Amino acid sequence: MNELELKYGCNPNQKPSRIYMADGSNLPIKVLSGKPGYINFLDAFNGWQLVRELKQATGLPAAASFKHVSPAGAAVGLPLSPVLKKIYWVEDMGELSPLACAYARARGADRMSSFGDYISLSDPCDEDTAKIIKREVSDGVIAPGYSPEALEILKSKKNGNYNVILIDPEYTPESIEKKQVYGITFEQGRNEISIGRELLDNRVTKNKEIPKAAEIDLIISLITLKYTQSNSVCYAKDGQAIGIGAGQQSRVHCTRLAGSKADNWYLRQAPKVLELPFLENIRRADRDNAIDVYIGEDSMDVLSDGRWEQVFKEKPPVFTGEEKRQWLDGLSDVSLGSDAFFPFGDNIDRAYKSGVKYVVQPGGSVRDDQVIETCDKYGMVMAFNGIRLFHH
Repeated sequence: MNELELKYGCNPNQKPSRIYMADGSNLPIKVLSGKPGYINFLDAFNGWQLVRELKQATGLPAAASFKHVSPAGAAVGLPLSPVLKKIYWVEDMGELSPLACAYARARGADRMSSFGDYISLSDPCDEDTAKIIKREVSDGVIAPGYSPEALEILKSKKNGNYNVILIDPEYTPESIEKKQVYGITFEQGRNEISIGRELLDNRVTKNKEIPKAAEIDLIISLITLKYTQSNSVCYAKDGQAIGIGAGQQSRVHCTRLAGSKADNWYLRQAPKVLELPFLENIRRADRDNAIDVYIGEDSMDVLSDGRWEQVFKEKPPVFTGEEKRQWLDGLSDVSLGSDAFFPFGDNIDRAYKSGVKYVVQPGGSVRDDQVIETCDKYGMVMAFNGIRLFHH
């Protein structure tokens, strides 16, 4: 099959729409279920590249949760602690496969952003992973294979209309890529730079100690940034992205946005949040929304009389600002990657508030000395990797 006709492009008025191979070869994908759309394929192909590189760099199964051509989450298949199982809503599923753990992490890091995601898996989808996907609101999945049990589960989702794409893991694209904007063709070499531990060798701070776990987190942050709309920064911890700031014009706004997502990830692990007395039959999305409001600045939107009764069995106590700050002070050893240099030390000041200890960025700012000095003030380790990772 050389081409696939789509229902429409980014919007319903953008017709005709298709994907095809300009060189006349066959598409490297097969649609096993559903009818993926234009944006679905953009998310699927970007996500597949991300998880493929994560698997190559770490040797671990990887998963990504994509929305609007940027990852909402990305992770490798490390085991889940009891607390993570609870905040990712998989505590009832028993022991999970490494791939299922990777997707639970990718989906669970920012559940608000992952609602209606497109999923990318580095390895053939197994039954455990399919069972997690089955219970979530998602547009589709791309993987290099599916077990018979997994495919049966996925094909039953959305009354048989769930999008399932099989991709050829041996497919290698041309080294030159093209796209059109306003009828004008842009051409460039593909960003085929390999991201590995060697990019962490140039450590410019006084503290130069990066443990192996943090090296993996820094690599995860860089590979995630490679497929995130720029400007972008990524906070990572324990084998997963915990906060991604994408598409902001100001880098410090990226750092703040991603930092607030990392903070929310950690606040969801606080005992006060874990013990929220939800009604028995509340929908997963409503539960996620309630938690997001409860830990935010407008908690009374869910705690006011007439509102809390729709979500909780009894009215929870307020999670005060002081309590939240005290809990966040326990977040530590977080890694932070940036797709371009930090122009000012204020990015590091903000990162420190979210427990960042390890930083990787290209370097090259006229204020590098100021940024290094700020890292030294907090005892951080920072590496200059010398590469920019803009993605548009």
